[in-house]
Amino acid sequence: MVRYRRNFVPGATDFFTVIVDDRRSTVLVDNISVLRDAFSVARHERPFTIDAIVVLPEHLHVVMTLPSDDADFSGRWRRIKSRFSRLVAQGTSLERDERGEYRLWQKRFWEHTIRNEADYERHVDYIHYNPVKHGLVTRVCDWPHSSFHRFVRSGIVPIDWAGDASSLTEDFGERAD
Repeated sequence: MVRYRRNFVPGATDFFTVIVDDRRSTVLVDNISVLRDAFSVARHERPFTIDAIVVLPEHLHVVMTLPSDDADFSGRWRRIKSRFSRLVAQGTSLERDERGEYRLWQKRFWEHTIRNEADYERHVDYIHYNPVKHGLVTRVCDWPHSSFHRFVRSGIVPIDWAGDASSLTEDFGERAD
């Protein structure tokens, strides 16, 4: 069995990728208000800062900063995922696994501790460009479920950041689904 090693650093800023089990699903964007509620409840119970976020149909990326005396990002993700699953299950017929948990999310998530300002900027840029990378839009500003819009309102980036990808023909290394 693979033993996952997590880097638990109090007050760290981390990049996360969290994915639903069915990669063809649109459950996250179809239930965006429920997802916002799940994040809000988790933040109220155990504070954290969302530095950057993008929600795509079947996965999301987040740069999250925890309080200086806290390293438990796993507990926060457990709370976000379980609340979202319970609320979505009320309107659908989600299957349960052998432990009685809803089969909505992949069991694990990917985490990377941000090392410095350049690493932070790379991950925030990755988050904001992700909808273009996946072919969901041709301009970053056209994807509604992204902190990019907050960055524009704050004057951090211009509305036309990253330009228009409609004329690009490169593959960017994504696997075909």
